[in-house]
Amino acid sequence: MKRPGPLLTLLAGLLLAVFMLTLNATTGTKNASYSSQESSPSATPQASPPPTGAPPSSPPPPSRSAPPNADYAGRTDDNSSAVAVSLRGGKAIAYFCDGRSKESWLKGDVKDDGTMKLTGKNGAELNGTLKDSSGIRGTVDLGGQRYAFTADKAVKPSGLYRATATVRGAKLDGGWIVLPGGKQVGILDRDGKPAAAPTIDPESGTVTVDGQTLTASPVTP
Repeated sequence: MKRPGPLLTLLAGLLLAVFMLTLNATTGTKNASYSSQESSPSATPQASPPPTGAPPSSPPPPSRSAPPNADYAGRTDDNSSAVAVSLRGGKAIAYFCDGRSKESWLKGDVKDDGTMKLTGKNGAELNGTLKDSSGIRGTVDLGGQRYAFTADKAVKPSGLYRATATVRGAKLDGGWIVLPGGKQVGILDRDGKPAAAPTIDPESGTVTVDGQTLTASPVTP
């Protein structure tokens, strides 16, 4: 039997070498691809971005309108004294008077709900509540006593009046409450001595004191 020649042997060796190179190349690519997949970190899901809009806020409470400008006048429950209150722009001024010797001017703020706490000299205090703009119900603390009162809405000439002047060297300070129906309660202070005030003309505000004519003006805060 004839042995294969050198040329055939060489050719067979080349084919074997080419086959081995091809096999190694294919195996290496697969291994590298597999290794890359193994080493790559697993993808983690990204957190969804926070909402850009602010959460809806609760609706604001309905605003209350300020108490209307008005004047009020009335009497205490025991009918011993009169009380007048004037409201303007959320401020209040009040006058308590028994028409003889006891009086007090008070002032303060009025809240949107109609409540008020007014203060005066010597610890005097008025606490009241406006009722549907038709009247004020409250109390006055003065001289160690408490007076409950009701003051109804006053239409001019009813209301609160005051006059100050110096007559013959005496300092005069007069306060008047003109009640609905026309009755007047007032005190005229002469140099710190209170006494019943003379009657004023509510249409003009004029009053005669010691022979001199003065003008009492409506009082507002």
